[in-house]
Amino acid sequence: MANFTSRLAAEADLPALKAVMTASIDALQRGFLSDEQVAASHAIMGLDTQLVKDGTYFVVESEGRIAGCGGWSRRATLYGGDHTSSSRNPALLDPARDAARIRAMYTHPDFVRQGVGKLILSLCEQAAAAEGFTHAQLMGTMSGEALYAASGYRVVERTGADVEGVNVPLVRMEKPLAL
Repeated sequence: MANFTSRLAAEADLPALKAVMTASIDALQRGFLSDEQVAASHAIMGLDTQLVKDGTYFVVESEGRIAGCGGWSRRATLYGGDHTSSSRNPALLDPARDAARIRAMYTHPDFVRQGVGKLILSLCEQAAAAEGFTHAQLMGTMSGEALYAASGYRVVERTGADVEGVNVPLVRMEKPLAL
């Protein structure tokens, strides 16, 4: 098992993060989605640079390689990258009323099942709780659902995103955060 370090993402990381996201979508969605659905996933998933600007996006590394990335948000957007403008809502959430958003979780295919996702979730949950959020919510993929369920998230809604007639299944999940 690899030794992992974590840090907040910086603007200089953006090209490498995009590469990890592409590799993750292409490799880890296979077996859960059809080839057509995997291709469509790129339209609804990807990099949200607002998370990096907000200082809420983490990078997990092993020996100088990005093993994974993911973040949380105090903004209303639940999922999607910079290119998915229709689903973006930059409004700030109220920690007393709203759930923090767990966002853009990706593990590089070379590092799956080594604890990268759990580490990122833990970092996000701790940071959101430190800002007063008592719940977290996410929109998960079929390949991520098992990780989220094992981490205490429960299914709120099974849904999907339509990408030019191709349905990409998604699952909205939430969890109370320990304060």
